[in-house]
Amino acid sequence: MTSFLGEYEIAIDAKGRLLLPAAFRRQLPENAVERFVINRGFENCLSMYHIDRWNLLTEKLAKLNDFNPKVREFKRLFQNGATVIDVDSVGRILLPKPLQEYAGIKKDMVLSAQADKVELWDKDTYYNYIREKSAGFSDLAAEVAGGDFMNPFDM
Repeated sequence: MTSFLGEYEIAIDAKGRLLLPAAFRRQLPENAVERFVINRGFENCLSMYHIDRWNLLTEKLAKLNDFNPKVREFKRLFQNGATVIDVDSVGRILLPKPLQEYAGIKKDMVLSAQADKVELWDKDTYYNYIREKSAGFSDLAAEVAGGDFMNPFDM
């Protein structure tokens, strides 16, 4: 499975296209299909998954109990608007207008790698979010990872 690293500032053109940074594209396995799925993410950003990862996620979603109203709601919100995106020969993708509007992306944006997915943010929204949340990062790490997280010095 592909794992992504990095944070990239990019611009979207008037037609809604963005050029995927070369450093990002080099992280794809050799001969990998350059096809992604973009959907509405959390905190008003977009999530972009490599098609292989998306297919694994949808297999798991299909196993959830549709008789549970919360499952149906989650599936609708998660999958609604999801769009398959192909990378063109120049390395660009076309970001659908409804997804641009959802995330408030007008021109300047940030691609933020999150291991198995990439978040696409409006640049100002992203940096405001990071600034706001970074003060509590240490407490968040302790709460989320606690004693269960692997100590890098134990490797």
